[in-house]
Amino acid sequence: MADPIQVPRPHPATLDTQMLLRACEVGKGRAGGPGGQHRNKVETLVTMLHLPTGLEAHAGERRSAEENRRRALFRLRLRLALEARAPVPLGEVRSELWKSRCDRNGRLACNPEHDDYPAMLAEALDVIWACGLDVKKASLRLCCTASQLVGLLADHPAALARLNDARAAADLAPLRR
Repeated sequence: MADPIQVPRPHPATLDTQMLLRACEVGKGRAGGPGGQHRNKVETLVTMLHLPTGLEAHAGERRSAEENRRRALFRLRLRLALEARAPVPLGEVRSELWKSRCDRNGRLACNPEHDDYPAMLAEALDVIWACGLDVKKASLRLCCTASQLVGLLADHPAALARLNDARAAADLAPLRR
């Protein structure tokens, strides 16, 4: 498994849409598969390449190019959250988004299909990596429970798998939901 890509703050998964798209090369093409004649005649496949990291995402399962653009952007944000790490400052690390999604009891509220999820995932993984892959320390810095933090990662199975791979390489026990 490759080491995460190091990126400057703010993490690219947390950028607003226009800023993120300025750092991307966006392409269109034809998508294969089911969908009838319309799909085969119109370029609805959308590919996004994040130039600073070289990470790519695409979507072509919808007939609408605009819907595929939204899906590709969401997938790019997830991929950035998973594979890129930004430095974590000393002191308060929680973003305003994190604070708005975490209650006083340390419970997190963010559906994995929501547009905020990739930013939450990126923030969680950045802090976990900064804490030496120690989820308990990371949960203290993020003011949530360790089980809520692991649950956030488990909502995107590739994130939990990536963390467990890194933990195994560091001779740490794997995490389970």
